[in-house]
Amino acid sequence: QVQLVESGGGLVQPGGSRKLSCAASGPTLSTYAMGWFRQAPEKEREFVAAIRWTGDETYYSASLKGRFTISRDNAKNTVYLQINALNVEDTAVYYCAAGSSSWYPLTSPLKYDYWGQGTQVTVSS
Repeated sequence: QVQLVESGGGLVQPGGSRKLSCAASGPTLSTYAMGWFRQAPEKEREFVAAIRWTGDETYYSASLKGRFTISRDNAKNTVYLQINALNVEDTAVYYCAAGSSSWYPLTSPLKYDYWGQGTQVTVSS
């Protein structure tokens, strides 16, 4: 079973940056795609970005692309999400997920089998 632990959330001033981490563990980890989602209060969970453990391709939400960068460190089994130019609309719980289903696209929460507990990012002055 895959386990995911996010970290790096906190209170950030508007215009600031934050780097979130997702430490992954478990068997056959390399077979999973890794995604970041976020969920603001009273809103649906929203796809942010995704990456695989092999290859160079990254995937981003069309509406969020530009301020978010997903990356990975295979040696540490860790996936990162760099967020720049934060604004109050970025306030949400950010979740890391691992999925292997071929029935759903990377952007769908249904693709993902395992989820972390989430890390809260609050943007406020």
